[in-house]
Parts: sequence; C-alpha cells; structure tokens
Amino acid sequence: MTLNVLLALIALAVVLACLKWCRCSRVLLWLALIVLLAVGCGPVPRWLLARLQSGHATTAAIDWGQRNVIVLLGAGTVRVAGSGEVEPSLFAYGRIGKTVQLYRACRQAGRECKVELSGGDARGLGRPEAAVYAGELQRLGVAAADLLLESRSMNTWQNAQFSGPLLKAYGADRVLLVSSGFHLRRAMLYFTHFGIHAVPVPADHVDGVLSWLPLSYNFAMADLALHEYAGIVRYHVYNAMGWNVTATKPGAL
Repeated sequence: MTLNVLLALIALAVVLACLKWCRCSRVLLWLALIVLLAVGCGPVPRWLLARLQSGHATTAAIDWGQRNVIVLLGAGTVRVAGSGEVEPSLFAYGRIGKTVQLYRACRQAGRECKVELSGGDARGLGRPEAAVYAGELQRLGVAAADLLLESRSMNTWQNAQFSGPLLKAYGADRVLLVSSGFHLRRAMLYFTHFGIHAVPVPADHVDGVLSWLPLSYNFAMADLALHEYAGIVRYHVYNAMGWNVTATKPGAL
C-alpha cells in the first residue's frame, strides 16, 4: 500500500516532467522522498503501531469466572511445500502459545475453561483454520473436550458474528480474546458490536525499526497498521450509513 503510493508519486512526477510541468514534478518528487524516509526509516510505522497497541495490559492478573472461554483468533494457515499438509502460519504461534498459557492458568485455578477457535478456510487450502489450530492445541496439552470450533468465518467481523452463538450456548461468564497486539483494537470493536464483553489479551507485539536507510520491513509494518486503521474507519462509516447489522446490546450473551 505505502510502497504503491511511493511508486505512484514517482510515476506521476515523471509524467509531469515530460509534460514540462517541472514545478509540479519537483513537488511530487520531494513528497515521494518524504514518504520514503518517513515510512522506510521507521518513524511513521512506529507511530502508527504504538497507537494501535497501547492500552492492552500484558501482565494483569486474570479474574477468572466460573465458565471461561478463551477465544483464539487465527492468523492464517499455509500449505507445507512437498507434503500437502496445512499448518498455522508463522504469525499464529504467538497466539497459540498465549492461549495455551491462559488455558493452563485457568485450569490451575480450578475453573472450567474452554478454548474457542474461530476461523474458516479463507485461503481455500481444504482445512479451516479452526481445525488446524485445534490439532496444535491438543499437541500442547489442551483437552479435545475443551475445544469449541467455529469454522465458518472468513474475516474478523465474522469471527465476532459467529462466535456469539457459541459463547451464548456455552453460557460463558468470562471471555478472553487472544490476538496480536496490533489486531486487538479492531477485534474488540467488532466483538463489542455483537454484544460480547471480552478481556483483550495481546499475544505479541510488532514495531517499526529506526534506520538511517529505508527498510522494506518498515513499509510492511506501515501497511499492517494501515490495514487495521482502515478496518476501524470502515466500521464507523458503515455504522453511520446503516450498513452494519444491528448491534447487539451489551450483556445479551
């Protein structure tokens, strides 16, 4: 996204230079240079990600209820080259590890605890995320009987929409929402829309890297943050236009 903007500015500057609009061309080239340095050298992605990831405690003690559900939001799946097997993506393991940690803490506290895995086969690999992640959790000691699978959702909005009935059917009185720090603000917005009062638990955090030279990594981090902001803005616009489904009243679950 940001790299495309940079390339578009340069291309437009070249076109304007060919048309002898030299002043406009120079302005666009200076603007492209500013984008290159501000994003590629780290300040912009660091600022965007700091705002996204602030406010979520990472060490606060969990006040467990009697019927707890840990909702694990997926981070995609990949097909293993040469084997055809499907496994969680690289970005999923922080979330999986945090979920197992919370599950063990809940069981040690003597409370009833379920893990809901929310995610369908968005990439068309033949297995839904929920099923793939379930296998990983069982190998890490989570009992199969304690797993709730939601295998229809294709995005974060549907994660929230389809999780509601499962949580209501189980009668959860405490819901923990596990995802990456950069994703939690948008996820919490969507889950709250569907009447799910959840405790956000960040599994991992990312940041830009300050550098004297532009880095492709920083462009990727900026795009990651902008994707989240776009989802938040889209939610509020859709609400204003009446395009979202009617919000569920808090506590309806």
